[in-house]
Amino acid sequence: NGWTEFMIKIERILKGRMVPSYYHSSHRFCSILVLLTTMQSVIATQRTASSSKLFLFRNSAYARERSIPVAFGGLYRKRIGLDPLSHARCRTFCRSSTSADNNELLQLHSNSTVQSGVDETNKGKRKKKKNMKNSKDKRREFIGKAKAVDRGQWAAVYSPGGDDHISFTARSGLPDRSKPFTVLGIESSCDDTGAAVVRSDGVILGESLASQHEIHEQFGGVVPGLAKNAHEEKIDSVINEALANAGLSMEEVSAIGVTIGPGLEICLRVGCNKARELAMQYKKPFVGIHHLEAHILMARMPFDSSAKFVEGGTDEIHESKRAIQFPFLALLVSGGHCQLLKCLGIGNYQIIGGTIDDSLGEAFDKTARLLGLPVGGGGGPAVEALAKGGDVNSIPLPIPLQRRKDCDFSYAGLKTAVRMASEKLAKERGLESVSDLEMSDKADIAASFQNVSIKHIEQRLKRAMDSIEDEEDSIRSLAVVGGVAANKELRSRLESICAERADPWKMFVPPPRLCTDQGSMSAWAAIERLMLGSSDEPDNQEVYARFPFQLNE
Repeated sequence: NGWTEFMIKIERILKGRMVPSYYHSSHRFCSILVLLTTMQSVIATQRTASSSKLFLFRNSAYARERSIPVAFGGLYRKRIGLDPLSHARCRTFCRSSTSADNNELLQLHSNSTVQSGVDETNKGKRKKKKNMKNSKDKRREFIGKAKAVDRGQWAAVYSPGGDDHISFTARSGLPDRSKPFTVLGIESSCDDTGAAVVRSDGVILGESLASQHEIHEQFGGVVPGLAKNAHEEKIDSVINEALANAGLSMEEVSAIGVTIGPGLEICLRVGCNKARELAMQYKKPFVGIHHLEAHILMARMPFDSSAKFVEGGTDEIHESKRAIQFPFLALLVSGGHCQLLKCLGIGNYQIIGGTIDDSLGEAFDKTARLLGLPVGGGGGPAVEALAKGGDVNSIPLPIPLQRRKDCDFSYAGLKTAVRMASEKLAKERGLESVSDLEMSDKADIAASFQNVSIKHIEQRLKRAMDSIEDEEDSIRSLAVVGGVAANKELRSRLESICAERADPWKMFVPPPRLCTDQGSMSAWAAIERLMLGSSDEPDNQEVYARFPFQLNE
């Protein structure tokens, strides 16, 4: 009875043309609608159709214009009454805004024609099944393994020094490296438009940053299309402001560096196209920057214990002064990545561990949204601030990957555990949603989550340190980089780990404002590349949403 009543309603909607026009823009609604309509027509025609003939629907004008197929998939096969032969031939229909009439049916003969068609269909099915199996086997190779790691599956990987990591090439020339030079850096990989002019001794001469926090806050996350539009609107003014703050013109800048990946492709393209335009117009050396390497290299930017940059560079300083020397261990924690890397040189990295699903920054953002916190300035700072007033032991949460004795990370399960614990607490309080909880309860959730998420980092980091110390390769330096490196609780606990080692490690962390995305990181990374004699061609530079480091084992 329910099915009949539902079909009657669908029929009334179709005959009465009661479907609002905006529904047609919804692929899901239109797909379901034509499926039900098709089923209705098949039911009607099956009563009079000969069992030796099959029926397929032609495309109406509406369907021909859009050509969007809907898979029949075997739904309600028994109800429609199609035999297996008919079902194999009547498996795909196209979207239509109206019910199909009898004159829209294409009659197919069943004898030899049908049998031949069945053979072709079976052959196609076997081929499709084989392809699906091969794809599944290929995907299975990477299940449970860290993401963003090159295992031969990526078309483009980052390796500026070639296969040997030392064969650097100046494809667009080099500045005069016998004296300090300046680089304009441009960053547009996600939701902030940044530009900065940095001198080769590490002095930030001028910078500018256009934040998009207010644009995306209402959506609870970054909307790529809106981010792209904001980049296009602000890119010129941001660059001009950075140059003005540095007291330089484009003619006086020595080179240009811009982020080319990984990140949101449509956002990366805005910054890259502008940098290419400037490099070709003013004939400047051009460097395409790897976003993750730029984060890592910020730990090498020279600054003193007060986080003040070295002033008054000399010919010697600009070539040799670095806060941390290669090789070193880097912990990269950001909104999109979570990795432990052995850093051997520019473009030369061994990935010891990485996230197999979500990153730490993403887990912070999702927890902030779950608790109803403002995420305009990022979920991490909001959760960190709230956690200060909470009890870290109030909400029991599992530490991820306890049975895996490697250095990989995972935060998907912890996110689910936080959500379930929060919903349980809200139910115990008699509340409809987690956002209705008292701030004291939210603080306890935030504190418990932050504590467990950092414990996961601590366990993996200790294991990586043990492995490196056993190798006796003299690495005793840790760089903590990325947006989440600005978290004070994380910094404090990692400093304790370094200090408590039998052979103490030194930890290097950029100033908090330089942990997040900004133009200085692109400029400094470009300086590091240029000092090695490496630059790229601006006229054919591409951007990459996924851009892993070349595998180095």
